[in-house]
Amino acid sequence: MNFTDIKQQSRQSWERFARPDAPRVLVGSATCGRAAGALDVLRAFREACAGDPALDDVHIHEVGCLGMCYAEPLVEIRGPGGGRVLYQGVRGDMVPDLVREHLVGGRPVFNHAVCMMEGPPVEDLPLFQELPMIRHQLRVVVRNCGIVDPTNIHHYIARGGYSGFARALGMDSDAVIEEIKASGLRGRGGAGFPTGLKWGFARKSAGKIKYVICNADEGDPGAFMDRSVLEGDPHAVLEGLLIAGYAIGATHGYVYCRAEYPLAIERLQKAIQQMREKRLLGRKILGSPFAFEITIKKGAGAFVCGEETSLMQSIEGKRGMPRSRPPFPAVSGLFGKPTNINNVETLAAVSAIMEKGGQWYAGIGTEKSKGTKTFSLAGKITRTGLIEVPMGISLRTIIEDIGGGVLDGKGFKAVQTGGPSGGCVPAKHLDLPVDYEHLAQVGSIMGSGGMIVIDDESCMVDVAKYFLGFTENESCGKCVPCRMGTQHLLRILTAITEGKGSVEDLESIRKIGETMKKASLCGLGQTAPNPALTTLDSFMDEYLAHIKDRKCPAGVCRALIRFRIDPKLCTGCMACAKACPVGAVSGKKKKPHRIDFDLCIRCGACRQACKFNAVIVE
Repeated sequence: MNFTDIKQQSRQSWERFARPDAPRVLVGSATCGRAAGALDVLRAFREACAGDPALDDVHIHEVGCLGMCYAEPLVEIRGPGGGRVLYQGVRGDMVPDLVREHLVGGRPVFNHAVCMMEGPPVEDLPLFQELPMIRHQLRVVVRNCGIVDPTNIHHYIARGGYSGFARALGMDSDAVIEEIKASGLRGRGGAGFPTGLKWGFARKSAGKIKYVICNADEGDPGAFMDRSVLEGDPHAVLEGLLIAGYAIGATHGYVYCRAEYPLAIERLQKAIQQMREKRLLGRKILGSPFAFEITIKKGAGAFVCGEETSLMQSIEGKRGMPRSRPPFPAVSGLFGKPTNINNVETLAAVSAIMEKGGQWYAGIGTEKSKGTKTFSLAGKITRTGLIEVPMGISLRTIIEDIGGGVLDGKGFKAVQTGGPSGGCVPAKHLDLPVDYEHLAQVGSIMGSGGMIVIDDESCMVDVAKYFLGFTENESCGKCVPCRMGTQHLLRILTAITEGKGSVEDLESIRKIGETMKKASLCGLGQTAPNPALTTLDSFMDEYLAHIKDRKCPAGVCRALIRFRIDPKLCTGCMACAKACPVGAVSGKKKKPHRIDFDLCIRCGACRQACKFNAVIVE
């Protein structure tokens, strides 16, 4: 079967799936949805439809994440006369009403509905594209997530999938590389190196055996971009891997995915099986001379294996540790052969670029940072989720418009970009354009796309200590600057949060940090000091308060705080007494309460429970 026949078959399959008058239930069943109860919802729909003749033609599908993680579980219902309605926060006990009212009666249940996925609009429900979280986004990498059944290759092909690869087969490899260069795509794994240039190096390297690798070893705290794409649209990534293999002359590709992503691995395995069935893998792919195979390698979860040379060591069965460069992987990589490594997002963008053209992609973003970028929006933010925005959008637009502002109406203090390798960007830079150049100017990095929002009740010294604790634990220990530097920085930050720091420690942080940046073997050690250095630059007053005043202004560092109840504000509601795990709060109902300092363990439960701001930090 040639590709034209495959596309025709896929269009027919997609039309049956997407037909507006066909009863369909789409349950968002990626990891975020499952964590919120999506599998219970899925089970409830199947049970409600089973054995009912009126619901025999209802089809129930699992789809990926639409990105609105804060609203999970999400369910799209396509019922007769009811259009395509998206429901949020669906529970199993809500399913009978949704089946009766929408699937059978054709009437949307408005008190649970969030939007219409397509027009025409019904009453006051907005369209999906008009939602505050969606309207500023441009979905390229996540173009199919939450829209298609990720286990059905026909859905992907019908929406343009593998057209980019088919186009590449009609070009010579150098022309494919030039197309990627023209797009301006830079690696989305963190370094931002031009993808086409990287491919060109591997293409020019001598050798009959070459490899391409998809780096899916996503390990940043709070990051879930790669996982969401692999779970919601695995073929977009695999097509990009095929194109990369063809471009550099490789015959084998690896997907290095951490074992903690079982659903992503399951979807990848299914997708690879379907590719074989459609002659998109193996020998003479689509009747061409090109041959290619893909192997999935499960990683054990070491953060350092996100670094290229460590990753290749792991695939070879060795301990994941970085090595010196040169030689670079493009010359001597996996098993000593020329190797090209791109991350999940980069490869998903490649498949779209080869379908629509490099100039199309280059028309998005800024002069030096082309295209779009996905971010996992997490932390103290109202609307958590996966977003994809054009390069150059401001932090303010992301946090206030897309994310809905800081959670519970609290003040914005900073945003950590780039995960533990990034830096904390303070409120004064909220209007900063988000691209490689501008983030670097304020001491942070794009990274793979983690974005953690920090509110005004957070302690920045404690934030720095948290990230240093992560990198210290994840350091492979091979080089002294990283191995010892992370330990010393963590020791100093811990002492400061315990009221044992000195002003001289601040200079030590700078000296150790700068040494690590210059002398560490790989990116882990080179960027590990960033959280400490950027918080020191932007929040010096908090460090000095910990050191000179022996106080934590945010009331977070336990060793430096005491809780007191203001009798003028206390109503005697007893919420604080009920919340205290050690019985340190006493007082009669409707009378001011007090805290026994000797019993108090400084957990902050009383402060969180008080609705009248009567619990004060001293």
